[in-house]
Order: sequence, then C-alpha cells, then structure tokens
Amino acid sequence: MEINGSVYNSGNISQRNVDAEGQTSVLSSNLFLDHVGEVTLTLNSDGLSWKSLYSLDNDGSTCLGIKFLPRVATKMATKLTFSDIYAVEIIDSDVIQESDLTLAAECFVGNGSHDSGSKSQPCLWSLAVYKFGNKDLQTCQMWVNKINDSLSKEVGRPKNLLVFVHPMSGKGNGRRIWEAVAPIFSCAKINTKVIVTQRAGHAFDVMTSATNEELNSYDGVLAVGGDGFFNEILNGFLSSRHKAPFPPIPSDFLDALGNNSNPLVNDPNEADSEIHNNIESDPLLSSSAHNESGFSHLRTNDGSHIEDQQIENPLPNQRLRFGIIPAGSTDAIVICTTGARDPITSALHIILGKKLCLDVAQVVRWKTTSTSKIEPCVRYAASFAGYGFYGDVITESEKYRWMGPKRYDYAGTKVFLKHRSYEAEVGYLEVESEKDSSILDGSRMLSRVRSLKRKKSERNICQANCDVCNTKPVYSSIRSPPAISSPEARWLKSKGRFLSVGAAIMSNRNERAPDGLVADAHLSDGFLHLLLIKDCPHALYLWHLTQLARKGGNPLNFDFVEHHKTPAFTFTSIGKESIWNLDGELFQAHKLSAQVFRGLICLFASGPEV
Repeated sequence: MEINGSVYNSGNISQRNVDAEGQTSVLSSNLFLDHVGEVTLTLNSDGLSWKSLYSLDNDGSTCLGIKFLPRVATKMATKLTFSDIYAVEIIDSDVIQESDLTLAAECFVGNGSHDSGSKSQPCLWSLAVYKFGNKDLQTCQMWVNKINDSLSKEVGRPKNLLVFVHPMSGKGNGRRIWEAVAPIFSCAKINTKVIVTQRAGHAFDVMTSATNEELNSYDGVLAVGGDGFFNEILNGFLSSRHKAPFPPIPSDFLDALGNNSNPLVNDPNEADSEIHNNIESDPLLSSSAHNESGFSHLRTNDGSHIEDQQIENPLPNQRLRFGIIPAGSTDAIVICTTGARDPITSALHIILGKKLCLDVAQVVRWKTTSTSKIEPCVRYAASFAGYGFYGDVITESEKYRWMGPKRYDYAGTKVFLKHRSYEAEVGYLEVESEKDSSILDGSRMLSRVRSLKRKKSERNICQANCDVCNTKPVYSSIRSPPAISSPEARWLKSKGRFLSVGAAIMSNRNERAPDGLVADAHLSDGFLHLLLIKDCPHALYLWHLTQLARKGGNPLNFDFVEHHKTPAFTFTSIGKESIWNLDGELFQAHKLSAQVFRGLICLFASGPEV
C-alpha cells in the first residue's frame, strides 16, 4: 500500500520545551500533506502525528501542483510511531522541496499493494510513503534531521549486514529477489556486503573461516534462499563456536556399539567399574559415566562433570542476529517466524530490528552405517529433523532439481506409492511435572512429556509476544536443560517398523501444511516434538497426510501416531539404509542422538500475528 503526497508549509512553526510531566519537547508545523490538505505535523517523543486543519469540498483539486483527495484522507493514518518508520529523506520536485517519509505499515487485513501469492496473508507487511512538501528547504532539512535523530535512538536496528544470496534457490530467483528488496535496505542507509554463492557449501566455508572479529563488524547475517541454505549458514556459524556437551544418552546406547575393541570404551579393569567413553576427536566430550537415572552425564577433559564446570560459550549472541529473505521451495522457518512468505515483509522485520529467539537442535551422528566406525559428527537444525518418508522424499527429489519446487510434490508421490517402512529403535526422555500442562511458568522448565493428542481448542499457538517463548529460561544454553538433569527424567523406548520418525523444533507451517506438523509447537520453549509414525495400511497413512494438508486438521489423532514432547532423543536403525532430512538437507546416520538448546540464536523477526 503506497500513499504518496506532498505538502506546502504556510510558515507557521512552533517548538515547545519539556512540559511539567517531563515529556520531551515537541516540534510542530503547519504543512500540506498530499491527498489530505493542510495539516499540523507534530513530532512527539514516540513518533509523528498530524491533524487536518480543513477539508476540501472538491475532489481532485490541486494547489501548487499538489493533489488533494479529501475522501482518501479519512482512510489514512494520522499517527506514525518511530518503530514503524525506517527512512526519511529530502527529494526534489519541480514545484516545491519535499520531505519524503517512508515507513513500514502493518496491513493485517492482507490488502496491501503487493501479493505474495497466498490466499490469506494476515501478517503481510507493505510499504507506505508519506510525502510532505515545503517551499523552504531549510524547514524540510530541519524535519529530516529531527526525525533521523529520533530514528538513531531506536534500539536494535542494524547498520551493517553480511548477505548470502543463493542464486539457484527455489525457482532460481534468489538473485532477482535480493535485487527487489536491496533498494529498501539502501533507503534505510544499511550497509550490506553481498556474497552470491558459487557452489554448494560456499556459505558454510565463509562462516566457518570468518573470525569472531570479522563477524562482530556486522549486526547480522542474512540468507536469501530457503531453509536448507539457512541451515548451511547456521552450521557454518555454530560448528566452530558452540561449545557444549553432546546430547544425553541412555546407559546402553553406546555400549551396544561394540565390544572391548570399541575405541569409545576404556579397559573395564581400569580406575572404576563405570564405563568411560573417550572421544578423542571432540574435546567437548572426553568421557561419560552412567548414573542411576539411566542416562549419561558428560565429563570434560579434566574429568569434571559438565554440571560442575562453566564452558566458554558466547551464545546466544544478542547482537549478531540472523535473517532470512524467503527464496526457497517451502520457506517454513520464515512462515513460522514472520507469519508470511514474503520478501518485503521479511526485509522490513530486518530493517526495523525485530528480535526473536529460536531453539536449535544439536544432532550427533555416532555411526554413518551399521558397519562403519564410531566417528561423532555434529550438525544443527533449526526447524526439523526427519527419517523414513521425510528422508526418502529429499533423496528422491535430488534427482529432479531441474523441476524446481514441484520436485517435492513429484518425489513425495513416488515415495508415498512405495509405502516403505523401516525398523528402528527410538529412545526419548520423559519428564513428569507436578502440573499436567505444557505451558511453562516463570519458575519451572519441566513439562508433561507424554503422548499428546490434543483437541483444537486446547492448542496454544505460538505467536508474536508469546508467553511461552518469552518466559525467561532458568538455565544457560551451555548446559543441559533441567528437564534433562532432573531426577524425574527417565528414558522410554519405542521399537518397531516406522514409516517416518520426525523431530519438529517449530510448527513447520508451510503452504503444503498450513498448520504445520505440530500446530502448537513453539519457537523458543526448549522442547522437541517427536513424531513416530508406525507402519500402517496405505489408506490410513493417506488419511494422515490429508489431515496435514488441511487447515484445521488433526494429523496426530491416529492410533499409529505417537507424539512426545521431549528435550532429547536417540535413534538406532535396525536396517542398512538410514537417511535423515535436516532442514531440507541430506544427512546419513545409522545411529544418532539429539537435544534442543533453547533460544540458541536470535532472528530478525517478531513472530506471527494470530
């Protein structure tokens, strides 16, 4: 939605000092606003406001080249907060000197001037332009300076950004999408260093090799691409910077990997009867000991328990935030964090300095295949980790990249018709709380972890200013959550044939699943949603998928579906094949463990409006 206009200054300017209540001084001028007429423009401590001095009876009249449309004025805003204004500048006109005030207007009714392609866009943001004109250039400059001074005091707005552009992402429009939003960043006077990736892994290599000093020169890192491209950047950043213990595991998880020749296990005749697993390839986890609760407490190189020792970790970094300009095939992360799959909406979230904390899952692959050596490999996922159907679809779709986003529909249909199931064993932490509730309060992080089959009316949907996500965590991200170290925690196992195994870190809403995999999953609550889809008849599985694709559906209300809310889980494949899908990227793992870190990174977003 664009509202263009210009104003003529009648020369009446006033400036008031601090009032009796201590409010900041106010600047006021009589100006002409395009499509409105003469107004009194006032600068307050929190923004701008104006009031029309008179209305014109005629429609479409002009004065000094300024067009007045009084009936339009009744639909316009009369107040703008600085939090919505992203740029102000002086422009030239043949008739007068004008002050051009550009802001981000939130159009929650979805009737903006641009359309992102969806039927309903309640969270769509669009651009609006207000033009104020004045014959006196000095008056215009005074207003621009005053407004810029106020904008400079807005906290959290980026000044320097590192931008990665994936030219082949989605339909191959990554470069074009960036070129479309780049002028908005320029107008907001944000410096951008743009890197157009030349190959797979290019962004990962740049982020891995960048020093902390180099990254500290930026206020944020942007990904112009899809979920998989963001995953590449995220892993490049965290792989060399996130110093934390490996996920907890049941006492028999690593014991089952081999005998005394197992390089992870020391000679049992040494020091004590406990099993110590030396992992020389990773200094963060040199030993582990099993306790009575049935899972491992990790130790560092000096033998002390993780719980007793602080680990150096700068995360979460409140200053360096990540942003995503959607250009992928599904863009689930953007939809879940902004509410709209729209490049302009995402750009405005970034420019205005919005901030949202995001959970990240740490996934550790212990064995690639059933016969391979034990070589722990750490990867991170921000939205989803899936096996079986989810892994097969990604594997199959790689053969048809030339089809663009349509390859997922084609590959999904082929995989569904094959109806393959896989034998595996899944372990997960169950944590009982005193209250049967999934809502976190200010003093506890524990939650009922059980098979969850809720009615629609019981869903607590994550949204902007979410009470669940805004609850201050009572633990540091470098340590295991209380739910993991609690004596009430215990490991449960599910073994059998599965069509799919999935771990949702967020709801994963997208155009194919409007409510996502788990409608009430939260962005920053410190829990994974483990979805176990057991082998079932073809027709029932189709019914399940149909519920996923339907707005307001209930895909978890089936006997063959297990849903567990948990901070950590383990997986062991019984068969030969084991391909996982991490945020849309392939990851081969025969045996793995995973845990979630609450609010590990910060995103330029404010959450969806529900």
